[in-house]
Amino acid sequence: MSTLSDPPEGSFRLSMLLNDTRYRSLTLQAVAAIALALALYYLYSNLAANLRAAGLNISFSFLGSSAGYDINQTLIDYNSQSSNFKAAIVGILNTLLVAILACITATILGVFAGVLRLSNNWLVRKLMAGYVEIFRNIPVLIWIIIIFTILTAVMPGARAYLGEEPERGLIGGIFAFTNRGVYMPAPFFTNGFGGGEGSGLNWLMLIAVLVASFFGARAVTQSANRKQEATGVRPNTLLINLAIWLLPLVIFSLIFGLSWDMPDPLANRFNLQGGIQIGAPLIALWFALSIYTGAFIAENVRAGIQAVSNGQTEAAAALGLRPNRVMSLVVLPQALRVIIPPLISQYLNITKNSSLAIAVGYADITATLGGITLNQTGRAIECVLLLMLFYLVISLSISAVMNVYNNSMKLKER
Repeated sequence: MSTLSDPPEGSFRLSMLLNDTRYRSLTLQAVAAIALALALYYLYSNLAANLRAAGLNISFSFLGSSAGYDINQTLIDYNSQSSNFKAAIVGILNTLLVAILACITATILGVFAGVLRLSNNWLVRKLMAGYVEIFRNIPVLIWIIIIFTILTAVMPGARAYLGEEPERGLIGGIFAFTNRGVYMPAPFFTNGFGGGEGSGLNWLMLIAVLVASFFGARAVTQSANRKQEATGVRPNTLLINLAIWLLPLVIFSLIFGLSWDMPDPLANRFNLQGGIQIGAPLIALWFALSIYTGAFIAENVRAGIQAVSNGQTEAAAALGLRPNRVMSLVVLPQALRVIIPPLISQYLNITKNSSLAIAVGYADITATLGGITLNQTGRAIECVLLLMLFYLVISLSISAVMNVYNNSMKLKER
């Protein structure tokens, strides 16, 4: 009886690139790579030739010139005399801000609605089904415009808080809700690093402290998990984790003099002064992206929960666990393996849908670099290439981080 085996060793012949199974796949991949490289070279050479014929050339020197326009919401110091590059940085930070806020809020809302979609209460179940069907079947741009219109039409103007005898006082003495946005206290440092006033390096150090606290608390939790697996008894880590989070913050605040700048309605007759303003465009974009994407996440959560065997729920109930504990300790941890992969796509959608911010005047990267800067400089190709690069990098970064988390949630054989 004959058996199949690899071809015998011998001298190499060109025909083996196609006929020999050891080389055929490599040959096809090499041919595909060469074809792709030639196609890209043809497209680039064609673009360069057309630009030369039109008297144009690709240059990014415009990033160093003055922007010449103001931005209503910034996370760093910026004015109209700043460079186009700094305006682009402001737009990037604004995009990341609304994307992070919307991802967090949409996740909370989606998990809450997804769990209630399976509630035994008929009214709650139907209300959540109505939320999902209404919000996910209407374009997010319409929701952005609706929420922005409601904010600007229903909320009182800033003048209601101004003057010696305002129509209404600040809520709690520190908050003001107007059609321009929300005004709240702004933290700042009275002692900069190395003496004197400062904030930039202080904020970086504060972020480093928070990151260190996060990893410290995570290490304590993982140590408690290992002890629980070994002995069956879980140590109490609540006080230790609170100390890891709070003590560094308290010490940091005392050293660098953390203080608060309060909104002052008497400082200006046209607008509130002091504090920090969260503009109405940011609020409208944030809420619209959250409730729209939250509807999709709710369906992902519902599917993940239903993918868990009923036997798991029945076994947990037989141990005497309450329904809410069964959901949080047994069902949701197992459902995450089904929920996380489509959740990655929803986070990517939030980041890309934030480019609709221009509809309500929020200065994200599309509005700054892809809007005003592009129109003023006429550098359409350069601006579009930079926009594509930014969204590509941020999307790949989100995918990489979430894939690492997804791998950590996989079943692990003992």
